[in-house]
Amino acid sequence: MSSDLTAPAVPGARLGEPLPEALLDDGERMTREQLGELQLDRLRATLRHAYENVEQYRKKFDEAGVKPDDCRTLGDLARFPFTTKADLRDTYPFGMFAVPMADVRRIHASSGTTGRPTVVGYTENDISMWADMIARSIRAAGGRAGHKVHISYGYGLFTGGLGAHYGAERAGCTVIPASGGMTARQVQIIQDFKPEIIMVTPSYMLTLLDEFERQGVDPRSTSLEVGIFGAEPWTEEMRREIEERMDIHAVDIYGLSEVIGPGVAQECVETKDGLHVWEDNFLPEVVDPFTGEVLPDGEHGELVFTSLTKEALPIIRYRTRDLTRLLPGTARPAFRRIEKITGRSDDMIILRGVNVFPSQIEEIVLRTPGVAPHFQLQLTRRERMDHMTVRVEARAETGPDQREAAARIIAQGVKDGVGVSVEVAIVDPETLERSLGKLHRVKDLRKP
Repeated sequence: MSSDLTAPAVPGARLGEPLPEALLDDGERMTREQLGELQLDRLRATLRHAYENVEQYRKKFDEAGVKPDDCRTLGDLARFPFTTKADLRDTYPFGMFAVPMADVRRIHASSGTTGRPTVVGYTENDISMWADMIARSIRAAGGRAGHKVHISYGYGLFTGGLGAHYGAERAGCTVIPASGGMTARQVQIIQDFKPEIIMVTPSYMLTLLDEFERQGVDPRSTSLEVGIFGAEPWTEEMRREIEERMDIHAVDIYGLSEVIGPGVAQECVETKDGLHVWEDNFLPEVVDPFTGEVLPDGEHGELVFTSLTKEALPIIRYRTRDLTRLLPGTARPAFRRIEKITGRSDDMIILRGVNVFPSQIEEIVLRTPGVAPHFQLQLTRRERMDHMTVRVEARAETGPDQREAAARIIAQGVKDGVGVSVEVAIVDPETLERSLGKLHRVKDLRKP
C-alpha cells in the first residue's frame, strides 16, 4: 500500500528554496485527474477494508443504509457516516483496529485529558507510508538529505516525536532526538550540534527563544534556518514573531493521531500560503459543523478526513473539529490546500453570548508593544455572569506606565475586534507556565 518516496539529494541545495524538480516524488507529479482516479480506487478499497474488519464501521454503515460498493464516485463518500473521537473511546483500546494484533507494529495514543485516550495502531506499511509523508513534508519545508533535524516534539505515546523522527530519517536527514523539556540543555545542543532544521510546537519555540535570550545568546546567530511547527494552532502574527526573532523560515505542518500523526498536510516554504494536503493518502472534506453538510471548496467549516491507505486503523470521515477551508493547490498543484488552522470548534469559548477563540486574543497580544507572546485566558463567574481575564506577560524592559498602556490596548482590541469586554492583567516576566508540548491557553475556574 506504501511506496518508497525518498528522493535523491541535490548537491549544494539550500534550505528555504523551492523544491527542485528532481526532488518531487511520483505523487507530487500527478495531475488532478490522475489523483482523482487513484483516490477513488483507494477509497473503495478502504471502505471495504473497514466494513469487513471493524465491527463499529459495519454497524454504522448498516445503520446508515450504505455498503462499500455504494461508493461509485468521490462525491458518494458524503453518504457514509462520520467517525468521531467518541467512536474510538467507545471501542477502547483496540476495537477500531482492522488487522490482527500480530500485524500491528506500533501503538500510539492521545493524552486522554478529556476522557479515555484515543488509541491508534500502525502496521509496517502504515509506518512506512507515514515516514514517506513526513519526508515529503520536510522537503516541502525546504529540508534536504544531509541536513540535521533537531526534534523537540515529545517522544512516547504522542505521535509527534517518533513520527518526525522516522520521517526525517526517511528524508535522509541526521536526527537529533531532543524531545521536550530541559530547555537550557536544548539551547546548548542547538549551539553545539548546529542543526539546520527544528521540528517543535510553536509555543515551545517561543520558550526556547526566551531561553536563548536569557543566556545572552542572539537567536538569530544560530545555525537554524527552517522551523517546522505543528501540534497546535498558531497565527500569522506568531509566524512573524518567530521569523523576526530567530531569522528562520517558519512553516506549518498538520496532522492528528486519529488520521496518522504529523504529515497529513504541509506548508511549502516557497509560498507559505496554507498547507497542501497529501491527498494521495488522506482525502479531505469541509463540512458545516452543525449540520454535517459538505461545503464547497472555499467555504469555511470543519475539516473531515478519510484515510486512503491505512491498514491497522482505517478512518472514515473523521471529524477533526479543526476549522478551515479548502483552496486550490499552488506550489503543489495536484494537492488542495487548507488554510492555516487557528481555531477548533471545541476550543471556542462562548462568553456572554459571544464566540471567542484563543487565536483572536493571540493576534491582539502579538501586535501590542511591551508584552511577550505568553498569555493565558482565565474564565471565572462573577454575579452569575461569565468573566474573562486575559493574563499577559510583560517584557523585562516594560515599565509600569507601559504596562498600563498595554492593558488598555489589549482590552480595547478585544472589544473592537471580538466584540466582548474582558479584564487584562499584565503580569511579571516568566510568571505564566511555559509549554513543553501542546499549549493550553484556557484555564476555566468557573464552578460547575
